[in-house]
Amino acid sequence: MSNSLTIYRMGTANTYDNARQNLNVRQNILSGLQENLTSGKRVVRPSDDPVAAAQAERALTRINRIQTEQRALEVQRNAVAQAESTLGDAVKLVQNMREIMVAAGGGTLKPEDRKTYANQLQSLREQLTEVVNRKDTNGIPLLGALGSALTPFLGPLTGNPDYQFDGLPGQNASSGVTVPLTLDGHSAFMFDPQRDGVYNASISNANPAYPQDGRRFGTDAVQVTNAHLLQQPAPPANPYTYSVTFTGMTMNPDGTYDATYDISSNNPGYTSPGPQTVTGLKADQLTSIPVSIADPGGATLKFNISATPTKDPSGNLVPSPAPGDTVTLTASPSIASVIDTAIRDIGGAANNNAASQAVGQALANIDKGLERLHNMRGYAGELLNRADRITGDQENRSIQLEADRSRAEDLDMIKGISEFQNAQVGYQAALQSYAQVQKLSLFNYIS
Repeated sequence: MSNSLTIYRMGTANTYDNARQNLNVRQNILSGLQENLTSGKRVVRPSDDPVAAAQAERALTRINRIQTEQRALEVQRNAVAQAESTLGDAVKLVQNMREIMVAAGGGTLKPEDRKTYANQLQSLREQLTEVVNRKDTNGIPLLGALGSALTPFLGPLTGNPDYQFDGLPGQNASSGVTVPLTLDGHSAFMFDPQRDGVYNASISNANPAYPQDGRRFGTDAVQVTNAHLLQQPAPPANPYTYSVTFTGMTMNPDGTYDATYDISSNNPGYTSPGPQTVTGLKADQLTSIPVSIADPGGATLKFNISATPTKDPSGNLVPSPAPGDTVTLTASPSIASVIDTAIRDIGGAANNNAASQAVGQALANIDKGLERLHNMRGYAGELLNRADRITGDQENRSIQLEADRSRAEDLDMIKGISEFQNAQVGYQAALQSYAQVQKLSLFNYIS
């Protein structure tokens, strides 16, 4: 009887011990589920699920990297927006100058009137110089290209060229998550003969017997074909120039005359085609003389000379073109150079013929400069669109990564509440059953 009672008491103690262990387990489970509910996460610490924790950490790292890239992109976007606005201001200034140049070409203007227009152009050109050297909030030139001094555009200088870009021309490339901080100001404001083919045609006559005052003699804009083939001296030498000089004239029995001109260049590789003759020039009749200059490299420079011979009050012929008339083609290094040349030639024009030539050349070359500005401004606009597309892509990536992180560590609240309630019911049942067992004693049977 004693042995039977001892076995019974040991079984009861073991049952109590197992019950307490089960209660502790259920309590730990309930506490864990409660912690998951309050934190909203299925994985609170890496030990809960090492694989899921690693996936969540990787997603968070990528999200943080995207946020860093987006902060940098906003700085870049602001810089490009300022540069685009700067180019817009430059376009407005140049367009204002163009309007003044058109007005300065009026045939009824006096030299004093043209000087007034030249002064207006001078003021606008000074404003343009300030605009092209603008900096962002960090003091970096907005149009600094691949790198430049704090003042990228220098000029007017006393030497030739009169304007220079103090930096490295070129445009930084974009990446999948960035856009350039600066734009290529050299491409926007500077001219390259082999890229743009911008030449100014100036007229002169050193022969005092045939002054250009009072007669018509001028040219249209210079057109360059295959500009990339132009022969150029090694830097820093200035681009080669070309000259068309009328050397003589021959009177014909019918009252017309023939004019002879030569083409020359300071390019040592250039070979002159020899004297060229224009025949049958008649008084009071406009003559257009096409001129074609073959550059040794394979490019061609073309323009037309417009001239009208007249007669003086005595009936004597006033030739135009006349011996000594010269047209000199000089490459323009920048849009500012075109403006300065216009200021000099318009303000210093002694007659309407000189003013007309200055205005015609300035307008043609200003239009080429405006084309460069519009192209660069369009590129800036595309960079802003690219920044918007990058932002959209980054937002989509962030949403995807956030979903990956959520799947890895976040708690399904409905499922979590259900599991918590089930665990709570189970824990309560275990407590009640344990309490019932605790009431059992030998004295219950003895009594």
